[in-house]
Amino acid sequence: MSMTSPAASVAEREIVSLRLLHAPPERVFQAFADPQQLVQWWGPKGFSNTLQAFDFRPGGRWRHIMQGPDGANYENEAEFIEIVAPQRIIFRHLEPIHRFQMTMIFAAKGGQTELIWRMLFATAAEVAPLKNFISHANEQNFDRLAALLAGRA
Repeated sequence: MSMTSPAASVAEREIVSLRLLHAPPERVFQAFADPQQLVQWWGPKGFSNTLQAFDFRPGGRWRHIMQGPDGANYENEAEFIEIVAPQRIIFRHLEPIHRFQMTMIFAAKGGQTELIWRMLFATAAEVAPLKNFISHANEQNFDRLAALLAGRA
């Protein structure tokens, strides 16, 4: 039986995406915290959102339906765990699609923001078939956020 360190185990269960955005952390944080802005950029290219609930506080729920470019609807529900403005948001994404914990870090970098998303899944087997798809989808999500921040959304 092989032994793995806890760090290796986390790395196998995690998808990490990051982007340097041309806006200060307060502005990038607000693009998530304000549901009117959030629905404009959340999701991959071609997706839109119908917000059902957005109780932005620890213990609050975020429910929305993402509409895909093919017309399919994807129900999503999350529970906020921690909110530290403008540095960090942690939420637990619940079923029906994928279960994971998202940690969003908003790090100041000389007037800009390094946005880091750490998506932690329960097992490596659960995340393995999703890694490529989610990594690309997160990049599209970041593209949409960057466009909103630049006033092009």
